[in-house]
Amino acid sequence: MKQQPYILAIESSCDDTSAAVLHGNRLMSNIVASQKVHEEYGGVVPELASRAHQQNIVPTVNHALKVANIKPQELDAIAFTNGPGLMGSLLVGTSFAKSLSLALDIPLIPVHHMHAHILAHLIDGAHEAPITFPFLCLTVSGGHTQLVQVDGPKQMTVLGETIDDAVGEAFDKAAKILGLPYPGGPMIDKLAAEGDANFLTFAKPNLPAYDFSFSGLKTSFLYTLQQKVKDHPNFVAEHLNDICASYQKALIDALMIKVKKAAKDTGIQNFAIAGGVSANSALRKELKTWGAKHKLSIFVPPFEYTTDNAAMIGIAGYYNYLAGENAPLSTGAQAKIKF
Repeated sequence: MKQQPYILAIESSCDDTSAAVLHGNRLMSNIVASQKVHEEYGGVVPELASRAHQQNIVPTVNHALKVANIKPQELDAIAFTNGPGLMGSLLVGTSFAKSLSLALDIPLIPVHHMHAHILAHLIDGAHEAPITFPFLCLTVSGGHTQLVQVDGPKQMTVLGETIDDAVGEAFDKAAKILGLPYPGGPMIDKLAAEGDANFLTFAKPNLPAYDFSFSGLKTSFLYTLQQKVKDHPNFVAEHLNDICASYQKALIDALMIKVKKAAKDTGIQNFAIAGGVSANSALRKELKTWGAKHKLSIFVPPFEYTTDNAAMIGIAGYYNYLAGENAPLSTGAQAKIKF
C-alpha cells in the first residue's frame, strides 16, 4: 500500500453532484455541480434531482480528475456517499462508484454523509491550526441537527439530536411563509443583518439533556405572523428585516442553549460546527463570541465545506481506508442509515 492513497470521492445525497480527489488528507480538487431547477418549486424535487445527477456525474468526475491531474489508473480507492439522503440521488452516485471500482479493481469505500460533514474539519488546510481531539461538533443542515462528541475520526457519539424538524428546515419553512426564494436560509441570514433581533419573541423549545425541537418554534412563528397580519395587512412587508432577525435569533438561541450545556458538562475545550447552516453568519458570530468569552477553541469550516461536497466524503473515506474498511459490490444506497 502506498504511503498516501489517492482517493476519488463522490457525493450525490441531495441536489448537488460533487466529485473530489484527495491525496491522503490533502485536497487536490473539489468540483460541485449545483442544480438550479429546484428554485422554481421552492424545494428539492427528488425525481428531478436524480435525473440531474445522471447528467452531471460523468462530467463532474472527469473535471475533478483533470484538475487534480490524476488518471483513473492512479487511484487507490473510490469513496461515495451511501446514506443518508434522497434514495434516487444516492443510487446515481452509488451505481457510478461501484461501476468504476469494478472497472479499476480498487476498493469501494462507503461513507456516512453526516460523519463526512464533521470530518471536513480534518482536511489539510481547513484551519490555520489543526483541530484536535476530543471536540464537540454541532451538525446543522436541512435534514439534520445533532450535537456530537468526536473522540477520533472513527469515534463519534451523538449526545443529542432533533426530535422533529431540523434547524435548516425551520429556516426554509419560515422563508417560504415570508415569500422568500429558495433556498430560504441564506436569504433570512442576509435580511436579518439589517433587522432588530428583539422585535418579536417566539415560543422556546424546552427539552431535557441535549435534544432539540423546532416544530413548536415554527408553529409559533406562523401564528405570530398570522395575528400581526390580521391587525396590520402590510406587517410583513414593512418589518421583513426585523422578522427575519427575530426568528433567526430564536433558532440560534435554541441551538446555543444545548451547545453551552454540553461544553459545560463535558469540559471539552474544542468546539466545531458543520453542515449547511454552519454558513449562517449570525451563528458563526455567536459561537466565536461565546468561545472568546470562555477561552474555548472554535472551529468554523471554510464556506466550501459547509454545503454538500465531495471533499468531505473523501476525507471520511480516507480514514475508512486507513481502517481497512471497504464494501462489496452488493452494497446499496440507504436513504436512512444509523449514525
